[in-house]
Amino acid sequence: MSLFGRIFLLNALVLVVAAALLVFSPVTVSTPALLGEIVVVAAGLVAMLVANAVLIRVGLAPLDRLTRAMTTIDLLKPGPRLTAKGHGEIAELITTFNAMIDRLEAERGFSSARALSAQEAERRRVAQELHDEVGQSLTVVLLELKRVADQAPAHMRAELRQVQETTRGTLDEIRRIARRLRPGVLEELGLVSALKALTAEITTGLTVTKRFAKDLPELDAETELVVYRVAQEGLTNTVRHADASTVDLALSRHPNGVELRIRDDGRGIGDAEEGAGIRGMRERALLVGAEVGVTALARGTEVRLVVPSR
Repeated sequence: MSLFGRIFLLNALVLVVAAALLVFSPVTVSTPALLGEIVVVAAGLVAMLVANAVLIRVGLAPLDRLTRAMTTIDLLKPGPRLTAKGHGEIAELITTFNAMIDRLEAERGFSSARALSAQEAERRRVAQELHDEVGQSLTVVLLELKRVADQAPAHMRAELRQVQETTRGTLDEIRRIARRLRPGVLEELGLVSALKALTAEITTGLTVTKRFAKDLPELDAETELVVYRVAQEGLTNTVRHADASTVDLALSRHPNGVELRIRDDGRGIGDAEEGAGIRGMRERALLVGAEVGVTALARGTEVRLVVPSR
């Protein structure tokens, strides 16, 4: 039955009951109406309105659940779908809404995969250019500066040595940026070695505790890259925003696969809205069917990533 038909029948039922009571009950209305008669009619009218409101509310209850779901749903946090309760058009509407969410999540996942794939390709290209072109050019400059310094007068050598050190520092910084753009250690030595190198490079000045299980299940290259990028984003946020003194990074076996945990003792995220960094972690996790949780602790923040093994 259509929604219109259900509402019409509910109202018709109330009116039929009211008409039956009016016909078969001993209540009469004189002219002019007496006070007692007015009270009886008013009470009957109130009863009709209340009954009508209750019946319509019961009939439209599934729409209230659908409205709440529409206002709270987040495509980056997949959850259980609404049960298609109700009759006729209401159940069909809920089913259509669930199908629309499934389609939107699939399309978003496909678009995110393409965007992140293009981003990784661009990172590799930039890292390669920094390493091969800029890095080699600065290496040539260093060699030329050494040659000039060796032949320069004594009073100029100190200044040339200072320029050498500045150039060497710039070269080291470029290499560091290239490594962050393209984690060569991940491709060559694996996830655990890449995470060790990442913590050593990013968390300068922090007390870092690293725990890596030895019985980790094997992950494919795409999943390892997701774990690495989530760890990179989590550690970067800790260094830049948390004002923490210690950070704990753990990679362990999970019943569903592998679990990554990053916990710090910083000031936490409080009630702040999720920024681009956290939403980026969620998007990456969805690519491999993983789940990301960011929890505010009594002291600090915990990032938890669970990735399924293949």
